[in-house]
Amino acid sequence: MVTIDEMQDILDELAEELPPVFYEELNGGILLLPEAKRSEYAQGDDLYILGEYHHTHNMGRYISIYYGSFVRLFGENAPVERVRAELRKTLRHEFTHHLESLAGEDDLEKYDASKLGSYFAGDL
Repeated sequence: MVTIDEMQDILDELAEELPPVFYEELNGGILLLPEAKRSEYAQGDDLYILGEYHHTHNMGRYISIYYGSFVRLFGENAPVERVRAELRKTLRHEFTHHLESLAGEDDLEKYDASKLGSYFAGDL
């Protein structure tokens, strides 16, 4: 697994791939946090949150990425390209939440809820 510093470098590179317009009103930016965040819905040790989009009145809009969750889900020996691919997917997922929030849409939230339903049904 890449170190947290290496992951920050990768995250910075991936963030630069996105057009500046995506960052409108994302006043808190993108945070890489060291902890693992287990989902409150986890039925075992198998459901961790890789990233979250936040929109609060006092903190504004920002994205959190959880380094420890990547370690838990992909292992200590995950190849850097696997980490990069999963991080790209996670970052773009969270930016989709941000853009939908700005547009007053919630299609991705509905999709996430359906995936959670599949998890509970044992289909994932």
